[in-house]
Amino acid sequence: MDATDARNDLVGIVLVSHSAAVASSVVELAKGLAGGGPTAPVAPAGGTPDGGLGTSAELVSAAAAAVDRGAGVAILADLGSAVLTVKALLTEGDELPAGARLVDAPFVEGAVAAVVTASAGADLAAVEAAATEAYAYRKE
Repeated sequence: MDATDARNDLVGIVLVSHSAAVASSVVELAKGLAGGGPTAPVAPAGGTPDGGLGTSAELVSAAAAAVDRGAGVAILADLGSAVLTVKALLTEGDELPAGARLVDAPFVEGAVAAVVTASAGADLAAVEAAATEAYAYRKE
């Protein structure tokens, strides 16, 4: 958590990517677009513990624990095996904080929507809805 993560009642966000650089960059982008005030706690969980490409249950669990403030944790994943890793953690029951959920959303747009919405103080259902609605963002 950094100095901008001042409020303790916000939904936490975890961004799971096969690449540590991608996860960290999307965290930076989402926090930057969330405005100048305090942002929701958001953490990357990218790559493998040795710095390679892939996903790590341990990194996802650690990131979720780091952003958990008791209001829930929204987890967004980039590709198939990242989704499978999160789903496995959710079914194991004790590896993720209570109230953690996998959000079906586009990775970048969904992350921005989730962080902006969570930073405004919305609950987990509203954060999930905002991220999911990012599928409708048209670029034409």
